[in-house]
Amino acid sequence: MKYRLLADSGLLVSELCFGTMTFGGKGFWEVVGTLGQKEANHLVGRAIDEGINFFDTANAYSEGESEVLLGKALGTNRKDVILATKVMSRMGAGPNEIGLSRVHMMHQVEQSLKRLGTDYIDLYQIHGYDPFTSPEDVLKTLDDLVRSGKVRYIGCSNLTAWQLMNALDISLYRGLESYKCIQSYYSIACREIERELVPLLRVQGTGLLVWSPLAGGLLSGKFTREGTRDENARRASFDFPPTSEKTYDIIETMQEIANARDVSVAQIALSWLLHKEYVTSVIIGVKTEAQLNDNLNAIDLQLSEEDLEKLDEVSKLDDEYPGWNQYPAWPEDRIPARA
Repeated sequence: MKYRLLADSGLLVSELCFGTMTFGGKGFWEVVGTLGQKEANHLVGRAIDEGINFFDTANAYSEGESEVLLGKALGTNRKDVILATKVMSRMGAGPNEIGLSRVHMMHQVEQSLKRLGTDYIDLYQIHGYDPFTSPEDVLKTLDDLVRSGKVRYIGCSNLTAWQLMNALDISLYRGLESYKCIQSYYSIACREIERELVPLLRVQGTGLLVWSPLAGGLLSGKFTREGTRDENARRASFDFPPTSEKTYDIIETMQEIANARDVSVAQIALSWLLHKEYVTSVIIGVKTEAQLNDNLNAIDLQLSEEDLEKLDEVSKLDDEYPGWNQYPAWPEDRIPARA
């Protein structure tokens, strides 16, 4: 396993983060995965044996059951891993059992600690943007949680570039804890964050945690333009994240490279992300040991410059304003002569 720094925290996290959305399977989350305690114990144990020290969940996953299963699966290994969870989603029928208000977050952190069976959370992340709570109030609450010792670091998820920059400014000028990372959807099939978010992360030194690196299983190798090879795959009945016809051009190029290297399409997708220096960790979600083993093999897969050029070309973003007008070709008489 290889490790990367989480922003400027000094904390080293594994390049692959074990995501637990497949744990539990209650309600809405049943379509994602229904792994029980026995399966969770086995997969978490295998991940730790392979050097994964970073585990991600959320209070909303399977209505809290994912946190319970993960906490029990970690057991005595808790002290050796970086444990991340999230807050914002609805967790009850009451009008204040949702969002990023101080009331909701203060209550939910206690509930997450109880479910996880721990007295601190290494990385506490807001699960999205709450338009009804001021960013300053959100950060003040998170700052209090860090000062209380219940949370070590804070992060965010699914924010736009302006929302993240606004939060970073508030933290700087108010002397509050700041987001060490953002968790965003990013894959070779969806590169939109490269327009504004990635440049911001590079300038600010903020970490990037990638969710759904296989585009909800679309880049697993089970799906082609003609259809799916696995009718039981989550993507067959749950089309998320959204995709486009262009994705199949990308898959065909990935399959060509995968065949030449005798690896899986999924490994190509993961390796492409791991070649990006601004990516801190890639969150994988698995249902079986075979899937976990396949994902782990992506760590040592080195793509050639030719491979990367092919993949970048087939997946490149369309030009979008103001990007196409940012750097016009200056006439020769405007370019200063070199001394």
